[in-house]
Parts: sequence; C-alpha cells; structure tokens
Amino acid sequence: MDARPTPVTARFLRTPDAAVHLGLSARTLEKHRCFGTGPVYRKLGGRIVYAVTDLDAWAEQGLRRSTSDPGNGIVHPAKRLDGYTPPVRR
Repeated sequence: MDARPTPVTARFLRTPDAAVHLGLSARTLEKHRCFGTGPVYRKLGGRIVYAVTDLDAWAEQGLRRSTSDPGNGIVHPAKRLDGYTPPVRR
C-alpha cells in the first residue's frame, strides 16, 4: 500500500501569493482593492484572501489578440476611476 498523502491545491491565496500569481506587486493588488478596480476578494476574520478562480477571471478580462482588439472587458489601472485629484499641499 502507498500511504503518501494527496497534495492539496490552494483554493485561496493571501495578497502576496495572489500578487505573484498575477505577476503584480502586493502593493499594486492592495491599491486595486482600495479603488475597487481589482479582482473580488474575501475577508475571513482579519485576513484578505483571493480565490484562484477569481484571480484568473479578472486577468481574463484583459485578454486581447492584437492592439486593435477591443476585447470583452477592461482591467483598469490601480487608481481612482472618478477623476478625483487630491489637493496639492504646499
């Protein structure tokens, strides 16, 4: 008999691992979360986790075949979408 345990595939990733999965920095993923432009996430207690399927679905929105391909969705940059510019402190 072979008593080796079955390897477990992670369904949820914390921010640093999710960022690596997407090829982004953890800080960029945090900004996306704050501005509402990133993948959906779950808050479990005080921890933020991302489902691998949600990360892949969000990345698929940016899929293009050429520079002229409008695609099916938009992956926005990690910044406010409403055009707000904070006042400059002097």
